[in-house]
Amino acid sequence: MLANLALGFSAFADPMVWGALVFGALVGYLIGAIPGLGPSLGVALLIPFTYGVDPVVSIVGLVALYAAAEYGGAITAVLINSPGTAAAVATAWDGYPLTQQGRAGEALTVSIVSSGVGIFVSTGLLILTAVPLSEFALNFGPGEYFGLALVGLSLVAGLSDGSPIKGMVAMGIGLAMATIGLDVQIGVPRFTGGNYELFEGLPLVPVLLGLYALSEVLFMIEDGASAKIKSAAVGGLTSVPYFALKGLKTVILRSSILGYVIGVIPGAGASIASFVSYAVTKRFSKTPELFGKGSLEGVASSEAANNSAVAGAMAPLLALGIPGSATTAVMIGALMVQGIQPGPLLFTRSPEIPYTVFASLWVGVPVMIFIGLAGARVWAQVANIPRPAIAAIVAGICFVGAYSSETTMFPVHVMTVCGILGYVLRKLGVPLAPIILAMVLGEMMETNFRRALISNKGEWDIFYTSPLTVLLLVIAFLAFALPGIAAMRARKARAATA
Repeated sequence: MLANLALGFSAFADPMVWGALVFGALVGYLIGAIPGLGPSLGVALLIPFTYGVDPVVSIVGLVALYAAAEYGGAITAVLINSPGTAAAVATAWDGYPLTQQGRAGEALTVSIVSSGVGIFVSTGLLILTAVPLSEFALNFGPGEYFGLALVGLSLVAGLSDGSPIKGMVAMGIGLAMATIGLDVQIGVPRFTGGNYELFEGLPLVPVLLGLYALSEVLFMIEDGASAKIKSAAVGGLTSVPYFALKGLKTVILRSSILGYVIGVIPGAGASIASFVSYAVTKRFSKTPELFGKGSLEGVASSEAANNSAVAGAMAPLLALGIPGSATTAVMIGALMVQGIQPGPLLFTRSPEIPYTVFASLWVGVPVMIFIGLAGARVWAQVANIPRPAIAAIVAGICFVGAYSSETTMFPVHVMTVCGILGYVLRKLGVPLAPIILAMVLGEMMETNFRRALISNKGEWDIFYTSPLTVLLLVIAFLAFALPGIAAMRARKARAATA
């Protein structure tokens, strides 16, 4: 492990890797500080810029963007009570009251330091858990991989924003999109309409750009030129006394560990980690009455947890090939564009990739803290950018990125259709993350299901004679069924109350 970790750190001997780290952090702060965007859209927008770039360089840039965007949401949450990301909502509960008290500098300093410590601690936990998890997964056969793919698809419950039915609809759309192209076993065209450009399936990058970025552009156009929000003045970024930060060390450490554990749970994500950590910290605080009125403990707990969840979400992505959050679902597409298949074999075939990810998270901590503190006044002004200007920039990146993926107009057409589809689905409240999840895992599920039957001469007992396969299938069934049962019980309870 130490030798591979040294291999990861050695990648930073290349100036291009450092450039990718700084560029990703800058773009991440920008994306995170704009309310309504977030890390998922940021990663999708950055993918076209990775064409022809060394895989290590591109992955470092994407990881840096992901981590910085999660923190960037705290800037507008603290200064104008408008969280840039969903995970920064809890940060606003105490960050904005601190700004109203003239302590914006303290709130920003505590948030960035807590974020950096959270990433540093959670990366150590990631190194300790991801490798054993991947080594265990190397024993998987086709039956186990089929079960694992089903477990991954069961994440629709965690990515569905409270509506299991809409999550299932989104998953169905994603699975249908995954079947387009040549049959994985016998090579027969499926649902291509005779269009040879669809023989290889729907191109993933245009789909990502359309669903996430172009649909957001359509919403910006619909909203029109919204009024600018005057940013609060930022001063005294280093005004937090050392003893105040030292007094928060227990809160930050506990929230970092809690955020990582929650982040590892597929579908949980940074938002849940932030809320749970905030509640736990308030319960153990000696001054719970300050929470919601300007507590530095509240800011520290939220930011340490939601940033440590970034490393937590990377664990199932790298070790098992299934995403731990909506952003890592998009990142799977970014890896596949580079010809990298995440999963247990990644640690043996391309160890430089996961270990460079580990190293970049650690190396990126001081870089992120420096950029966050030095550029806080700049990030505060991001919220003042007119929405039409943002829409024009994002739309331009979408069309150029889609065309560049294959240098033909076909990906542009795919992106446009997916953009309209994403807009309509979001209008109906249907989440987009399960679509990407199903597209990525659909082929894995189908291939291993058929491979398992072929290897067992068509006998179905391969799916119930292996204890591990049975366990995975049971977990997947429960993950699919329990949210629906809970929703039915909630409806019955409301009906009884009415």
